[in-house]
Amino acid sequence: MSYTVLARRYRSRSFDEVVGQEPIARTLKAAIDGNRVAHAYLFCGTRGVGKTSMARIFANALNNPKDDDAVMQAILQGRDTDVIEIDGASNNSVEGARDLIANSVYRPMRGPYKVYIIDEVHMLSTAAFNALLKTMEEPPEHVKFILCTTEAHKVPPTIQSRCQRFDFRNISTGAIAEHLAAVVKKEKLTADAELVHAVARLGNGSMRDALSLMDRLMASGEKKLTTKLLEELLGLPDREVMGYLIDALAEADAKAALEHADALLEKGTSVDQVIEALLGRLRDLMVLCACGEKTELVDLSDQARSAEAARAKNFDAAGVVHMIALCENVQRAAKSSPMPRALFDALVVRLAMTEKLADVTAVIARQGPAMAVGSAGGKKR
Repeated sequence: MSYTVLARRYRSRSFDEVVGQEPIARTLKAAIDGNRVAHAYLFCGTRGVGKTSMARIFANALNNPKDDDAVMQAILQGRDTDVIEIDGASNNSVEGARDLIANSVYRPMRGPYKVYIIDEVHMLSTAAFNALLKTMEEPPEHVKFILCTTEAHKVPPTIQSRCQRFDFRNISTGAIAEHLAAVVKKEKLTADAELVHAVARLGNGSMRDALSLMDRLMASGEKKLTTKLLEELLGLPDREVMGYLIDALAEADAKAALEHADALLEKGTSVDQVIEALLGRLRDLMVLCACGEKTELVDLSDQARSAEAARAKNFDAAGVVHMIALCENVQRAAKSSPMPRALFDALVVRLAMTEKLADVTAVIARQGPAMAVGSAGGKKR
């Protein structure tokens, strides 16, 4: 049998199963219950946040009031005769829009509505939008439009003004991690809590991206998924060694810091990847320094949170802010430098010396007024 990827197998099937977009799900459900369904909707948001899934769930709720499982399966899989899915990228011509308009006059075969789901609608040509405009303004009573786009600014205002717009937000790391943990359990596997949180963070707000990455990890055949496996798969810096590097920075031990930085690069990780990972760790330390261990502004497992909170006690927020600024400057410079390794090593030494240099600066600042007075006195003499 062919394998069905996790992103498809664990797609939401009802409003109650929607993850991360609960306010929109509640609003659409209430619209159906209150008989206030508009004739056109515009779903906006980045990839993998649930726009098409929500469109199918909405279409199923409209056309399948008796919850017939066969009908639901057909709608959710995009093969129902009354719920027509159109890819705006490959059907963007005016002829395609005219065919849609011509077919919309025919009543649905089974359900009460003929629902058109147009994905990536911003890819339609100007002529196609113009052809669609009149039908969207005064559609037949049995027709509903659901337009989905990742680039709402490319959808003409004339189209947007005829739709009820819903903006899908990026899904929180916590919500993604919770869903991933449930998926791992259903797949009869185990995963470290830190691994689940790491995959959720790498999803960058996209449930589909996070599930696709988890799929790659499961394809390894391992029964227990670990952060080590993730690092090997994606070539990410070793989290444990990165911790040693940060500890060396806290102790102002430039030699140890350079050795740990070299160990990260020796594993095949690029300079850019190491700096990016270091920025992420420093950001967490900064927030923990400023807000305390219980803050919800960092997405870490309980074990990792305790470890980072203990590490944060060796830093102060102002110092970490300075370190982040240094990393960001070197990351940009390294991309165009013929010697990125030299810049990286200099960065590591500079970070290790941050506290010492800060002390020198403070001394100079304190001595400044006295030196100025002495200089003025010399002139008088």
